[in-house]
Amino acid sequence: MRIFATTPLHVGADELTRRQQRYDVISPVGVSVELHDLPENAPRQLNSADDITRSEEFVHAALAAAPTEYDALMADCVLDPAVSRLQEETTRPVVGILKLNLAHAAALSAPMGAVVRDEAIAAEMRRVAGVYGFERWLGDVEILDLPFDAVSTGPAWQERLDDAAQVLGGKGARSLLNGCSAVDVDPEHPSAVPVVDPVIRALDLFAAGAAR
Repeated sequence: MRIFATTPLHVGADELTRRQQRYDVISPVGVSVELHDLPENAPRQLNSADDITRSEEFVHAALAAAPTEYDALMADCVLDPAVSRLQEETTRPVVGILKLNLAHAAALSAPMGAVVRDEAIAAEMRRVAGVYGFERWLGDVEILDLPFDAVSTGPAWQERLDDAAQVLGGKGARSLLNGCSAVDVDPEHPSAVPVVDPVIRALDLFAAGAAR
C-alpha cells in the first residue's frame, strides 16, 4: 500500500528528509509512506488558530491533488487537517492519525492523555476529538510550551514529556499520546504511563485493516 502524505507545514528539504527517513523506519511491512512538503507560502509553524486554518487548506489542496496511483492519503499531523473533509470527497482511504488513535482508545475503554507543543494545538486537538465524538477518550492535554525546534531535537521534548506523564498518570490516563507526528521518543525510556507514538499506532491499525 502506497500512502501519499503531506506535511502540515512548509518544512524545507532537510526536515522533509528527516521526516521521510522516520517513515521509512517505522512503516509496517507492506506499507510505504511518501511524504511531500507544502509550498513555501504555507505556514511554517502552528502557533495560532489562523496558522491551523491555513494549514488545513494547504493540506486539503495537496491531498486532493494526489496522483491516482497512490492507495491512500494521509496528513502528517496529529490534528488530522482536512481528514474529515476528504473522507467525504474521495473513495480512497484517508488515514487520520488522531482519529485512529482515539478509536483505539475507545475500543479498549482506555482514556488517553496527550502532550502538545502549544495552546493553539491543544485547542484544535480537543476540537477535532469532539468532531469525531471521541472527546471522552481524550483526557487532559498537557502543553509542553516548547519552541518549534524541539520537534526535530529530541532531548527537551523527552524531558517535558516525562513530567507530563507523571501529571497525567495521576489524573487517570492509561496512556500518553505524544502529540506530534514528527517527534521521536525513546521507546525504552521509562515513563509514568506508556507513551504512544501516534503515527506508529495509526499505520499499524491501517495496515491491519488494509490486509483484511
